[in-house]
Amino acid sequence: MIEFSNVTHGYDGEPVLNDVSFRIEPGELVYLVGRSGVGKTTLLKLLYLDLLPSAGEVRVGEFSSRSIRPREIPLLRRRLGIVFQDFKLLPDRNVYDNVAFALHVTGTPTKDVRPRVLAALEEVGLTHKTGQMPHQLSGGEQQRVVIARALVNHPVVLLADEPTGNLDPTASRGIMELLQRINARGTAVLMATHDYGLVRRFPGRILQLLGGTIREVVLKSTGSAAGAIDGEAAE
Repeated sequence: MIEFSNVTHGYDGEPVLNDVSFRIEPGELVYLVGRSGVGKTTLLKLLYLDLLPSAGEVRVGEFSSRSIRPREIPLLRRRLGIVFQDFKLLPDRNVYDNVAFALHVTGTPTKDVRPRVLAALEEVGLTHKTGQMPHQLSGGEQQRVVIARALVNHPVVLLADEPTGNLDPTASRGIMELLQRINARGTAVLMATHDYGLVRRFPGRILQLLGGTIREVVLKSTGSAAGAIDGEAAE
């Protein structure tokens, strides 16, 4: 479903990602871990082609960074649901309209909008908040609206960039439980995070960015690392 082949990208001549290769299969739950500033957001931007690699190839389904036309990029992004750390909700629209906006911009028939919005809000547990404005919601509730907006177009992959970074531990746990339920229903999830505590409590495949390269980390059943995370000594 997703494949990076020898991908390199940098800024001002300085590489952030250097010869990175990995695959993500349909239905996987994958964590992209690494310290802040290591390149996790850059990698996600390469996935939805907000950036193009300096070298190598990014493939998402049938789309390739080497051959995609500019008019095809919106088609690629409709296959992806994107969840940001800082929510990016429209402050002048209520919960319902924030989710519906994602359907309107993709030309969804009007008759289909309401049932799809309500279904997405039900999935994240917010059908009772449809008329609330973003400023009336807690941080955890705002992130649930963002997830509903990402799900409403039925993506095959959900990309989450530090989705718990601005949340307290209780709200973070709720978001992780929600992402696991979404994944269990068949949607692949790729979550960038530097919160290793969450990664250990909610198991999934782990890819670590370190020094511009990527490697896979395996956790033992006890929760200790069989492969070191971020330079920690393996047990």
